[in-house]
Amino acid sequence: MFSKLSLQLIILQMSQSIHSNIFKLYVIKVAKWFMLFMPIVVLFYKDNGLEMRHIFILQAIYSIAIVALEIPSGYLADAMGRKVTLVLGTILGFFGFLTYSFSYGFTGFLIAEIILGLGQSLISGADSAMLYDSLLETSKKDKYIKFEGRMVSIGNFAEAIAGILGGLLATLSFRYPYYAQTIIAFCGIPAAFLLTEPFRQKKLVKMKFNDILKIVKFSLHDHKELKWNIIFSSVIGASTLTMAWFVQPYFEIILLPVGLFGVLWTILNLTVGFSAMLAHKVELILKQVKFMIGISLLIPAGYIIVSRINTLWGIGILFIFYIVRGLATPVLKDYINRLCDSDIRATVLSVRNFVIRIFFAIIGPFVGWYTDHYTLQAALLLSGIIFFILAGFTLFMQLMKLKVKS
Repeated sequence: MFSKLSLQLIILQMSQSIHSNIFKLYVIKVAKWFMLFMPIVVLFYKDNGLEMRHIFILQAIYSIAIVALEIPSGYLADAMGRKVTLVLGTILGFFGFLTYSFSYGFTGFLIAEIILGLGQSLISGADSAMLYDSLLETSKKDKYIKFEGRMVSIGNFAEAIAGILGGLLATLSFRYPYYAQTIIAFCGIPAAFLLTEPFRQKKLVKMKFNDILKIVKFSLHDHKELKWNIIFSSVIGASTLTMAWFVQPYFEIILLPVGLFGVLWTILNLTVGFSAMLAHKVELILKQVKFMIGISLLIPAGYIIVSRINTLWGIGILFIFYIVRGLATPVLKDYINRLCDSDIRATVLSVRNFVIRIFFAIIGPFVGWYTDHYTLQAALLLSGIIFFILAGFTLFMQLMKLKVKS
Protein backbone atom coordinates (compact mmCIF):
# COMPACT_ATOMS: atom_id res chain seq x y z
CA MET A 1 0.00 0.00 0.00
CA PHE A 2 2.77 2.38 0.98
CA SER A 3 4.77 1.78 -2.19
CA LYS A 4 1.67 2.24 -4.34
CA LEU A 5 0.84 5.52 -2.59
CA SER A 6 4.44 6.66 -2.93
CA LEU A 7 4.36 5.90 -6.64
CA GLN A 8 1.16 7.90 -7.04
CA LEU A 9 2.73 10.84 -5.20
CA ILE A 10 5.81 10.68 -7.44
CA ILE A 11 3.62 10.62 -10.56
CA LEU A 12 1.60 13.58 -9.23
CA GLN A 13 4.76 15.54 -8.45
CA MET A 14 6.16 14.79 -11.91
CA SER A 15 2.89 15.93 -13.51
CA GLN A 16 2.95 19.17 -11.51
CA SER A 17 6.61 19.71 -12.40
CA ILE A 18 5.89 19.16 -16.09
CA HIS A 19 2.94 21.54 -15.92
CA SER A 20 5.18 24.17 -14.28
CA ASN A 21 7.25 24.15 -17.48
CA ILE A 22 4.63 26.42 -18.99
CA PHE A 23 5.33 29.20 -16.48
CA LYS A 24 9.10 28.78 -16.92
CA LEU A 25 8.71 28.97 -20.69
CA TYR A 26 6.77 32.20 -20.17
CA VAL A 27 9.73 33.58 -18.18
CA ILE A 28 12.13 32.60 -20.97
CA LYS A 29 9.80 34.22 -23.49
CA VAL A 30 9.78 37.46 -21.48
CA ALA A 31 13.58 37.40 -21.12
CA LYS A 32 13.81 36.97 -24.87
CA TRP A 33 11.18 39.52 -25.92
CA PHE A 34 11.44 42.25 -23.27
CA MET A 35 13.36 44.28 -25.84
CA LEU A 36 14.01 47.66 -24.25
CA PHE A 37 16.22 48.70 -27.15
CA MET A 38 13.82 48.12 -30.05
CA PRO A 39 11.97 51.49 -30.11
CA ILE A 40 15.30 53.33 -30.46
CA VAL A 41 17.47 50.69 -32.17
CA VAL A 42 17.84 52.70 -35.40
CA LEU A 43 18.67 55.85 -33.41
CA PHE A 44 21.23 53.86 -31.37
CA TYR A 45 22.92 52.58 -34.52
CA LYS A 46 23.06 56.05 -36.06
CA ASP A 47 24.40 57.51 -32.80
CA ASN A 48 27.28 55.04 -33.12
CA GLY A 49 28.07 56.00 -36.71
CA LEU A 50 26.10 53.40 -38.67
CA GLU A 51 24.02 54.04 -41.81
CA MET A 52 20.92 52.20 -43.01
CA ARG A 53 22.93 49.87 -45.23
CA HIS A 54 24.97 48.80 -42.18
CA ILE A 55 21.77 48.10 -40.27
CA PHE A 56 20.40 45.79 -42.97
CA ILE A 57 23.78 44.04 -43.23
CA LEU A 58 23.80 43.43 -39.45
CA GLN A 59 20.31 41.94 -39.59
CA ALA A 60 21.26 39.76 -42.56
CA ILE A 61 24.28 38.46 -40.64
CA TYR A 62 22.07 37.87 -37.61
CA SER A 63 19.79 35.77 -39.81
CA ILE A 64 22.77 33.86 -41.23
CA ALA A 65 24.01 33.17 -37.69
CA ILE A 66 20.58 31.75 -36.85
CA VAL A 67 20.49 29.72 -40.06
CA ALA A 68 23.94 28.23 -39.37
CA LEU A 69 22.74 26.49 -36.21
CA GLU A 70 18.96 26.47 -36.64
CA ILE A 71 18.39 22.89 -37.78
CA PRO A 72 21.32 21.31 -35.84
CA SER A 73 20.03 23.04 -32.70
CA GLY A 74 16.56 21.61 -33.33
CA TYR A 75 18.05 18.16 -33.65
CA LEU A 76 20.11 18.80 -30.51
CA ALA A 77 16.80 19.49 -28.72
CA ASP A 78 15.37 16.20 -30.00
CA ALA A 79 18.53 14.18 -29.30
CA MET A 80 19.75 15.62 -25.99
CA GLY A 81 16.58 17.22 -24.72
CA ARG A 82 14.81 20.57 -25.06
CA LYS A 83 16.19 21.74 -21.71
CA VAL A 84 19.84 21.55 -22.81
CA THR A 85 19.33 23.80 -25.83
CA LEU A 86 17.15 26.25 -23.90
CA VAL A 87 19.83 26.60 -21.21
CA LEU A 88 22.56 27.19 -23.81
CA GLY A 89 20.32 29.62 -25.73
CA THR A 90 19.56 31.76 -22.69
CA ILE A 91 23.25 31.91 -21.72
CA LEU A 92 24.23 33.07 -25.21
CA GLY A 93 21.42 35.63 -25.14
CA PHE A 94 22.89 37.12 -21.98
CA PHE A 95 26.41 37.32 -23.41
CA GLY A 96 25.10 38.79 -26.67
CA PHE A 97 23.55 41.78 -24.92
CA LEU A 98 26.54 42.09 -22.63
CA THR A 99 28.69 42.45 -25.77
CA TYR A 100 26.28 45.05 -27.20
CA SER A 101 26.43 47.07 -23.98
CA PHE A 102 30.17 47.61 -24.28
CA SER A 103 30.50 47.96 -28.07
CA TYR A 104 30.71 51.25 -29.97
CA GLY A 105 31.00 50.34 -33.63
CA PHE A 106 30.09 47.95 -36.44
CA THR A 107 32.59 45.24 -35.48
CA GLY A 108 31.41 45.00 -31.87
CA PHE A 109 27.77 45.00 -32.95
CA LEU A 110 28.59 42.30 -35.51
CA ILE A 111 30.04 40.01 -32.82
CA ALA A 112 27.01 40.67 -30.59
CA GLU A 113 24.59 39.85 -33.43
CA ILE A 114 26.36 36.55 -34.14
CA ILE A 115 26.19 35.54 -30.46
CA LEU A 116 22.51 36.55 -30.28
CA GLY A 117 21.77 34.71 -33.52
CA LEU A 118 23.29 31.48 -32.21
CA GLY A 119 21.38 31.88 -28.94
CA GLN A 120 18.13 32.54 -30.79
CA SER A 121 18.57 29.42 -32.93
CA LEU A 122 18.98 27.28 -29.81
CA ILE A 123 15.74 28.58 -28.30
CA SER A 124 13.52 28.73 -31.37
CA GLY A 125 11.76 25.45 -32.02
CA ALA A 126 12.89 23.96 -28.70
CA ASP A 127 10.54 26.23 -26.72
CA SER A 128 7.49 25.35 -28.81
CA ALA A 129 8.44 21.66 -28.77
CA MET A 130 8.87 21.77 -24.98
CA LEU A 131 5.45 23.39 -24.66
CA TYR A 132 3.75 20.85 -26.93
CA ASP A 133 5.34 17.83 -25.25
CA SER A 134 4.61 19.20 -21.77
CA LEU A 135 0.93 19.51 -22.77
CA LEU A 136 1.08 16.05 -24.37
CA GLU A 137 2.48 14.62 -21.13
CA THR A 138 -0.36 16.17 -19.13
CA SER A 139 -3.05 15.15 -21.68
CA LYS A 140 -3.69 18.73 -22.83
CA LYS A 141 -2.23 18.67 -26.36
CA ASP A 142 -5.59 19.80 -27.80
CA LYS A 143 -4.99 23.13 -26.04
CA TYR A 144 -1.68 23.77 -27.80
CA ILE A 145 -2.94 26.66 -29.97
CA LYS A 146 -4.34 28.31 -26.86
CA PHE A 147 -1.06 28.04 -24.93
CA GLU A 148 1.11 28.85 -27.96
CA GLY A 149 -1.11 31.89 -28.46
CA ARG A 150 -0.45 32.87 -24.86
CA MET A 151 3.28 32.41 -25.43
CA VAL A 152 3.13 34.74 -28.41
CA SER A 153 0.95 37.15 -26.45
CA ILE A 154 3.29 37.23 -23.47
CA GLY A 155 6.23 37.84 -25.77
CA ASN A 156 4.47 40.73 -27.44
CA PHE A 157 3.12 42.14 -24.17
CA ALA A 158 6.69 42.06 -22.83
CA GLU A 159 7.92 43.80 -25.98
CA ALA A 160 5.13 46.35 -25.66
CA ILE A 161 5.88 47.23 -22.03
CA ALA A 162 9.58 47.31 -22.86
CA GLY A 163 8.79 49.85 -25.57
CA ILE A 164 7.61 52.37 -23.01
CA LEU A 165 10.37 51.70 -20.48
CA GLY A 166 13.03 51.61 -23.17
CA GLY A 167 11.86 54.96 -24.49
CA LEU A 168 12.11 56.48 -21.02
CA LEU A 169 15.61 55.04 -20.49
CA ALA A 170 16.67 56.35 -23.88
CA THR A 171 15.90 59.92 -22.79
CA LEU A 172 18.87 59.52 -20.42
CA SER A 173 21.12 57.64 -22.86
CA PHE A 174 20.62 55.40 -25.89
CA ARG A 175 22.95 52.92 -24.17
CA TYR A 176 20.91 52.51 -20.96
CA PRO A 177 18.29 50.24 -22.60
CA TYR A 178 21.11 47.85 -23.53
CA TYR A 179 22.48 47.78 -19.98
CA ALA A 180 18.99 46.95 -18.65
CA GLN A 181 18.48 44.43 -21.47
CA THR A 182 21.51 42.47 -20.29
CA ILE A 183 19.96 42.09 -16.83
CA ILE A 184 16.62 41.00 -18.32
CA ALA A 185 18.34 38.41 -20.54
CA PHE A 186 20.10 36.93 -17.50
CA CYS A 187 16.69 36.16 -15.89
CA GLY A 188 16.00 33.50 -18.53
CA ILE A 189 18.99 31.39 -17.43
CA PRO A 190 17.64 30.15 -14.05
CA ALA A 191 14.20 29.56 -15.62
CA ALA A 192 15.80 27.31 -18.26
CA PHE A 193 17.79 25.40 -15.63
CA LEU A 194 14.58 24.71 -13.65
CA LEU A 195 12.70 23.18 -16.60
CA THR A 196 11.68 19.52 -16.33
CA GLU A 197 12.23 17.37 -19.42
CA PRO A 198 8.96 15.61 -20.43
CA PHE A 199 9.08 11.82 -20.02
CA ARG A 200 8.79 11.30 -23.78
CA GLN A 201 12.06 13.13 -24.21
CA LYS A 202 14.02 11.08 -21.69
CA LYS A 203 14.63 8.27 -24.16
CA LEU A 204 17.23 10.28 -26.00
CA VAL A 205 18.83 9.17 -29.25
CA LYS A 206 22.44 9.24 -30.32
CA MET A 207 23.10 12.29 -32.45
CA LYS A 208 24.22 11.70 -36.03
CA PHE A 209 24.48 14.35 -38.73
CA ASN A 210 22.88 11.93 -41.15
CA ASP A 211 19.78 11.86 -38.91
CA ILE A 212 19.47 15.64 -39.25
CA LEU A 213 19.60 15.33 -43.04
CA LYS A 214 16.93 12.62 -42.92
CA ILE A 215 14.58 14.85 -40.90
CA VAL A 216 15.21 17.80 -43.24
CA LYS A 217 14.50 15.55 -46.23
CA PHE A 218 11.36 14.25 -44.53
CA SER A 219 10.18 17.80 -43.75
CA LEU A 220 10.96 19.45 -47.07
CA HIS A 221 10.62 16.56 -49.52
CA ASP A 222 9.09 13.27 -48.39
CA HIS A 223 6.05 14.56 -46.50
CA LYS A 224 4.45 16.84 -49.10
CA GLU A 225 1.75 18.28 -46.85
CA LEU A 226 4.29 19.08 -44.12
CA LYS A 227 6.65 20.54 -46.73
CA TRP A 228 4.15 23.09 -48.04
CA ASN A 229 2.93 23.86 -44.53
CA ILE A 230 6.49 24.75 -43.57
CA ILE A 231 7.17 26.81 -46.69
CA PHE A 232 3.86 28.69 -46.49
CA SER A 233 4.40 29.39 -42.78
CA SER A 234 7.95 30.54 -43.55
CA VAL A 235 6.82 32.97 -46.22
CA ILE A 236 4.35 34.53 -43.79
CA GLY A 237 6.98 34.58 -41.04
CA ALA A 238 9.52 36.30 -43.31
CA SER A 239 6.93 38.86 -44.39
CA THR A 240 6.10 39.90 -40.82
CA LEU A 241 9.80 39.98 -39.89
CA THR A 242 10.58 42.24 -42.84
CA MET A 243 7.76 44.62 -41.96
CA ALA A 244 9.12 44.96 -38.42
CA TRP A 245 12.25 46.62 -39.84
CA PHE A 246 10.20 48.96 -42.03
CA VAL A 247 8.09 50.32 -39.17
CA GLN A 248 10.56 52.84 -37.73
CA PRO A 249 11.57 54.26 -41.15
CA TYR A 250 7.85 54.51 -41.94
CA PHE A 251 7.30 56.48 -38.72
CA GLU A 252 9.96 58.89 -39.97
CA ILE A 253 8.33 59.19 -43.41
CA ILE A 254 4.94 60.15 -41.94
CA LEU A 255 6.68 62.67 -39.63
CA LEU A 256 5.71 60.96 -36.39
CA PRO A 257 7.43 62.73 -33.45
CA VAL A 258 10.34 60.65 -32.13
CA GLY A 259 8.82 60.81 -28.65
CA LEU A 260 5.87 58.74 -29.91
CA PHE A 261 7.98 55.96 -31.46
CA GLY A 262 8.01 53.94 -28.23
CA VAL A 263 4.29 54.51 -27.62
CA LEU A 264 3.27 53.33 -31.11
CA TRP A 265 5.70 50.43 -30.91
CA THR A 266 4.10 49.41 -27.62
CA ILE A 267 0.53 49.63 -28.93
CA LEU A 268 1.39 47.65 -32.08
CA ASN A 269 2.88 44.84 -30.02
CA LEU A 270 -0.07 44.83 -27.63
CA THR A 271 -2.23 44.40 -30.71
CA VAL A 272 -0.23 41.31 -31.72
CA GLY A 273 -0.56 39.96 -28.20
CA PHE A 274 -4.33 40.34 -28.01
CA SER A 275 -4.92 38.87 -31.46
CA ALA A 276 -2.65 35.88 -30.67
CA MET A 277 -4.80 35.14 -27.62
CA LEU A 278 -7.84 34.92 -29.90
CA ALA A 279 -6.09 32.91 -32.64
CA HIS A 280 -7.53 29.54 -31.57
CA LYS A 281 -11.07 30.93 -31.67
CA VAL A 282 -10.62 32.53 -35.09
CA GLU A 283 -9.16 29.30 -36.49
CA LEU A 284 -12.13 27.31 -35.16
CA ILE A 285 -14.50 29.63 -36.99
CA LEU A 286 -12.65 29.89 -40.32
CA LYS A 287 -11.00 26.43 -40.44
CA GLN A 288 -7.66 25.79 -42.13
CA VAL A 289 -8.32 26.62 -45.79
CA LYS A 290 -10.17 29.91 -45.22
CA PHE A 291 -7.65 30.92 -42.57
CA MET A 292 -4.66 30.41 -44.90
CA ILE A 293 -6.37 32.22 -47.79
CA GLY A 294 -7.10 35.18 -45.53
CA ILE A 295 -3.50 35.33 -44.28
CA SER A 296 -2.02 35.09 -47.79
CA LEU A 297 -4.16 38.02 -48.99
CA LEU A 298 -4.04 40.34 -45.99
CA ILE A 299 -0.26 40.27 -45.39
CA PRO A 300 0.78 41.41 -48.91
CA ALA A 301 -2.17 43.83 -49.00
CA GLY A 302 -0.82 45.49 -45.86
CA TYR A 303 2.49 46.23 -47.59
CA ILE A 304 0.85 47.54 -50.76
CA ILE A 305 -1.67 49.79 -49.00
CA VAL A 306 0.93 51.24 -46.59
CA SER A 307 3.17 52.01 -49.59
CA ARG A 308 0.40 54.24 -50.98
CA ILE A 309 -0.33 56.13 -47.75
CA ASN A 310 2.22 58.67 -46.54
CA THR A 311 0.20 60.16 -43.70
CA LEU A 312 -0.69 59.20 -40.15
CA TRP A 313 -3.63 57.20 -41.57
CA GLY A 314 -1.11 54.55 -42.58
CA ILE A 315 -0.70 53.61 -38.92
CA GLY A 316 -4.23 52.18 -39.05
CA ILE A 317 -3.14 49.76 -41.78
CA LEU A 318 -0.15 48.76 -39.66
CA PHE A 319 -2.55 47.85 -36.86
CA ILE A 320 -4.49 45.55 -39.18
CA PHE A 321 -1.22 44.01 -40.35
CA TYR A 322 -0.16 43.35 -36.76
CA ILE A 323 -3.53 41.80 -35.91
CA VAL A 324 -3.06 39.33 -38.77
CA ARG A 325 0.50 38.69 -37.60
CA GLY A 326 -0.74 37.76 -34.12
CA LEU A 327 -3.33 35.37 -35.53
CA ALA A 328 -0.96 33.68 -37.96
CA THR A 329 1.96 32.65 -35.74
CA PRO A 330 0.35 30.18 -33.27
CA VAL A 331 -2.07 28.70 -35.82
CA LEU A 332 0.50 28.05 -38.54
CA LYS A 333 2.82 26.44 -35.97
CA ASP A 334 0.00 24.17 -34.85
CA TYR A 335 -0.63 23.02 -38.42
CA ILE A 336 3.01 21.89 -38.52
CA ASN A 337 2.88 20.23 -35.07
CA ARG A 338 -0.08 18.11 -36.14
CA LEU A 339 1.96 16.56 -38.95
CA CYS A 340 5.07 15.41 -37.06
CA ASP A 341 5.91 13.11 -34.16
CA SER A 342 7.30 14.23 -30.81
CA ASP A 343 10.79 12.81 -31.35
CA ILE A 344 11.44 15.10 -34.34
CA ARG A 345 9.16 18.05 -33.51
CA ALA A 346 11.87 20.50 -32.39
CA THR A 347 13.92 19.74 -35.50
CA VAL A 348 10.92 20.23 -37.77
CA LEU A 349 10.05 23.56 -36.11
CA SER A 350 13.69 24.55 -36.53
CA VAL A 351 13.42 23.70 -40.23
CA ARG A 352 10.56 26.21 -40.37
CA ASN A 353 12.63 28.88 -38.61
CA PHE A 354 15.56 28.03 -40.88
CA VAL A 355 13.46 28.64 -44.00
CA ILE A 356 12.09 31.90 -42.55
CA ARG A 357 15.63 33.20 -42.02
CA ILE A 358 16.72 32.08 -45.49
CA PHE A 359 13.85 34.05 -47.01
CA PHE A 360 14.66 37.10 -44.86
CA ALA A 361 18.43 36.91 -45.51
CA ILE A 362 17.69 37.08 -49.25
CA ILE A 363 14.75 39.48 -49.34
CA GLY A 364 15.73 41.79 -46.43
CA PRO A 365 19.05 43.15 -47.76
CA PHE A 366 17.58 43.43 -51.27
CA VAL A 367 14.61 45.58 -50.20
CA GLY A 368 16.96 47.49 -47.88
CA TRP A 369 19.20 48.29 -50.84
CA TYR A 370 16.09 49.16 -52.84
CA THR A 371 15.03 51.60 -50.08
CA ASP A 372 18.40 53.41 -50.19
CA HIS A 373 18.43 53.68 -53.99
CA TYR A 374 14.76 54.56 -54.48
CA THR A 375 12.22 55.28 -51.72
CA LEU A 376 10.71 53.55 -48.72
CA GLN A 377 7.31 53.56 -50.43
CA ALA A 378 8.75 51.84 -53.51
CA ALA A 379 10.41 49.21 -51.30
CA LEU A 380 7.14 48.55 -49.44
CA LEU A 381 5.30 48.11 -52.74
CA LEU A 382 7.97 45.75 -54.08
CA SER A 383 7.87 43.75 -50.83
CA GLY A 384 4.09 43.43 -51.09
CA ILE A 385 4.37 42.10 -54.63
CA ILE A 386 7.12 39.63 -53.68
CA PHE A 387 5.21 38.24 -50.71
CA PHE A 388 1.94 38.09 -52.67
CA ILE A 389 3.61 35.91 -55.31
CA LEU A 390 5.37 33.69 -52.76
CA ALA A 391 2.31 33.31 -50.51
CA GLY A 392 0.01 32.71 -53.47
CA PHE A 393 2.21 30.00 -54.96
CA THR A 394 2.85 28.16 -51.68
CA LEU A 395 -0.85 28.42 -50.75
CA PHE A 396 -1.82 26.91 -54.11
CA MET A 397 0.56 23.99 -53.57
CA GLN A 398 -0.75 23.54 -50.04
CA LEU A 399 -4.36 23.47 -51.21
CA MET A 400 -3.48 20.89 -53.87
CA LYS A 401 -2.04 18.59 -51.19
CA LEU A 402 -5.07 19.06 -48.96
CA LYS A 403 -7.36 18.25 -51.91
CA VAL A 404 -5.46 15.05 -52.67
CA LYS A 405 -5.54 14.07 -48.99
CA SER A 406 -9.30 14.56 -48.77
